[in-house]
Amino acid sequence: MKRQLPLAVALTAAATILFGCAAPGSSTAPTTAGGSVAPTQPTAVAGGLLDKVLKAGKIVVSTDPAYPPQSALVDGVYQGFDIDVATEVAKRLGLTVEWQTPDWAAITAGGWGGRWDMSVGSMTITPDRAKVLDFSPPYYYTPAQMAASTHSGITTLEGLAGKTVCAGEGTTYYQWLTGTLDFGPGGKPAPPPAGITAVTLPSDRDCAVQWQSGRFDFDGWLTSITTVEGAITDGLPLVKVGTPVYLEPLAIAVDKSGPNDADFIAWLKPTIEAMHADGTLKAMSQKWFKTDFTTSTQ
Repeated sequence: MKRQLPLAVALTAAATILFGCAAPGSSTAPTTAGGSVAPTQPTAVAGGLLDKVLKAGKIVVSTDPAYPPQSALVDGVYQGFDIDVATEVAKRLGLTVEWQTPDWAAITAGGWGGRWDMSVGSMTITPDRAKVLDFSPPYYYTPAQMAASTHSGITTLEGLAGKTVCAGEGTTYYQWLTGTLDFGPGGKPAPPPAGITAVTLPSDRDCAVQWQSGRFDFDGWLTSITTVEGAITDGLPLVKVGTPVYLEPLAIAVDKSGPNDADFIAWLKPTIEAMHADGTLKAMSQKWFKTDFTTSTQ
């Protein structure tokens, strides 16, 4: 049910009543009826991101309209795993979602200028992105999978040595292909086959769509295993090659450049943890991927 502005204002007022004795930015940990600790509810700081979305009655979320099964615009309706995650996050604040579809490179660059409030777009946490973005805990983990066009005849990862491989612009897949992917404390994954030339298109799925249209300017494609399998199911001309090349932690991102996101992140982190603990994320993963991608051990 759509929540109107008066309820959002009421939520802000309720937060002030419940947590008015706490210092700005501090939080409490109320207990549930069963005695367990409920997700931390921070104070909405005036001018902060949490304050902004509560007063607006909605969260503006950036997503990709052509990245199934994570997100896709189908007959005017957004659907997919990321769509469900964003909708549930908003629901737990009593808010609705407004979708925006900027280019992925613009999202990862930061400096959003308040045009959207958070990105729920399967973004991998990396040290470079963390310079301009703040992250939730990972809400799921996906294997990065190489694919080849059926036109190429390539059936192994080694067969892509010296070939051209496509990836989405600004993605970790492109970084891996060019040898620049670094997970920080997690280290660098094993390198790609020798001599690969990387090319990019605006979105991951665009690579497979080019093959579908009869264009074979590249032989390989690197993306999430979920996206590869979705493309195969849809009848696009490609095959998986080799085993996944690395596992990526995927999180919700918020722009560091403002509004101040400290209050929002303080609420978002325990909310994602609660969605893991109560089985919400696992159920969504099973719904869209037919498997549980919500743990780091696969």
